Amino acid sequence: MTKDELKIILEKHTLWLDSNTEGGVRANLKGANLRDANLEGADLRGADLMGAKLWDVNFSGANLGEADLRYADLTDANLKNANLEDANLRNADLWGAYLGSANLRGSDLEDAELRGANFSGANLEGANLRDANLRDAGLRCANLRGANLRYANLKKADLSGADLSGVNLEDVNLSGAYLEDVNLWGADLENANLKDADLEGGETQ
Repeated sequence: MTKDELKIILEKHTLWLDSNTEGGVRANLKGANLRDANLEGADLRGADLMGAKLWDVNFSGANLGEADLRYADLTDANLKNANLEDANLRNADLWGAYLGSANLRGSDLEDAELRGANFSGANLEGANLRDANLRDAGLRCANLRGANLRYANLKKADLSGADLSGVNLEDVNLSGAYLEDVNLWGADLENANLKDADLEGGETQ
């Protein structure tokens, strides 16, 4: 997709948003190849990006609230300070993506590939991370209150200072994870694998 084609789609999407969906056209970027595109600060609320190729895209400060990002490839994408509240990221690939201070409240990340992704300071309150692969992910000081992490792989993940209060951690793999000063108040750790995990200073019920 050319820059001019993308520009037109974004302009029509802005009209769609501004007119409360009565004018313009919702952005249909399903399966589009936007590799290396600069979408810093873009307003893509409710856009269809299902299966899009978004490698190395700059989404810093972008608004992707309620966007459809199922099966999208966001490998190494920059999502710093991005809004992804209630976005659908099921089966998305965010390997190595940067999501520092991003808002993912209520987002659906079930079965997502999140290996090595950086969620430092991100808001994941109430997010669905069931079966997600978070191996080696960075979640320092992240807010995961009430999130569903059942069956997730958090092997060697860094959760230092994270808030995991009320989180469903049933059958989660936390082997070798860093859990220093983590808040696990009210979390469900039934059948969780905590082998070699570092829980120094952690708060549990």
